[in-house]
Amino acid sequence: MGILDILGFGKKANNIQEYLEKGAIILDVRTIEEYKEGHIKGSKNIALQVLNGKIAEIKKWNKPVIACCKSGMRSAQAASILNKNGIDCINGGGWTSLQSKI
Repeated sequence: MGILDILGFGKKANNIQEYLEKGAIILDVRTIEEYKEGHIKGSKNIALQVLNGKIAEIKKWNKPVIACCKSGMRSAQAASILNKNGIDCINGGGWTSLQSKI
């Protein structure tokens, strides 16, 4: 496992397509203000700062999750938090980059 895998960036392009095929929900973990400035259509917004308090809500989605943010750092943290709580999640990286892949 390399550093990119640890950060959630390893084999990302293939995983994104696999997750989309499984009906994944795109979760943008930027602040509401950042989200309002631009986001992926149909994505959900839960800021990283409040993510721990929303685990039960996210579990109710009963779908895999692709986390994104501005650069990929917060979404890597979010993916780690969600995975530790039993939610199937990958880091989609920056939202603009992710948008170009979907």
